[in-house]
Amino acid sequence: MRALVMEELKKPLVIRDMPDPECADDGVVIKVEANGVCRSDWHAWQGDWDWIGIKLPLPHILGHEFSGIIEEAGKNVKNFKKGDRVIAPFTIGDGTCPYCQSGHHNICENIQLLGFSTWGGYGRYTAVPSADINLVKLPDSIGFVEAAGMGCRFMTAFHGITDQAKVTGGEWVTVHGCGGVGLSAIQIASALGANVIAVDIGEDKLNLAKQLGAVAAINAKDGHTTEAIREITKGGAHVSVDALGITQTCQAAINGLRKRGRHLQIGLTSRDEEGMIPLPIDFIVQSEIQLIGSLGMQPSRYPSMLSMVESGKLKPGSLVTKTISLDEVPKVFDEMDTFQNLGVTVVDKWEVKATV
Repeated sequence: MRALVMEELKKPLVIRDMPDPECADDGVVIKVEANGVCRSDWHAWQGDWDWIGIKLPLPHILGHEFSGIIEEAGKNVKNFKKGDRVIAPFTIGDGTCPYCQSGHHNICENIQLLGFSTWGGYGRYTAVPSADINLVKLPDSIGFVEAAGMGCRFMTAFHGITDQAKVTGGEWVTVHGCGGVGLSAIQIASALGANVIAVDIGEDKLNLAKQLGAVAAINAKDGHTTEAIREITKGGAHVSVDALGITQTCQAAINGLRKRGRHLQIGLTSRDEEGMIPLPIDFIVQSEIQLIGSLGMQPSRYPSMLSMVESGKLKPGSLVTKTISLDEVPKVFDEMDTFQNLGVTVVDKWEVKATV
């Protein structure tokens, strides 16, 4: 199969002819029709996250925001068949651990991460293990590009906003970092009736955030983020979201909360932090601030998200600002070095264009 391959960390990804994935008895092989270019891929390419146990054997095929059509189903798969349109969470549970048994497959004790533990969606074909437990059927009304836009970033934001932070209508929500997951959080929180404030250092990202539902935008370059939040919200936000995972965004998010506020941490850290960010502990204690983590989303929550998409309450396709060919992904990775990307970029072209 034609695939985009990481052969060395921080070196340009290259197109190679790679072996097709094998189909496990309990798994499926998917022909990938669309795959989102996620900042998590960039982190892996940089060699980040070895401090949480992620170290990829090379060569490797990244890509964890894919949608497509089942090409082959294993003999033990009961709920899916060849030709089904599907989407999968990037967190794969084994279905047997206590967390899976209680419905939290996204934090399985023996978790696998599609595109990290396995070869992912930058290949024309990819395999998903334990399909009956982890795979989700994609409604015919939702296109593959829009579905890829619901990959890691959108579904992570959905779980974080709805299940973890439990955002309700009328609350003030600040979202720090308006990349893909931040913009997703803005659209979802707005759809729930919250008043969302977008915080970023890029005016293009802030403008897009307002188009997606933010009622106010703050450019963090000004250095007065906390004061601006407290003025707009008349005392602080009910919920803050750090969608980036760097010291500045995490601290600013917490400091902008009102008493008994809830901080949702979605962004994972980079090499500068390696998982450790100093926090305003006295403020957290005195204000009874709640700190909430969130990772991915379990398959059982997909029907709720998909029904909101089908009804038009959520529009993940509006976050997709560009569709590209597989060959153009390395350029996007280079742009991520300096946060040039706007919205979500999706690969939907796999073959080399014929030249005349």
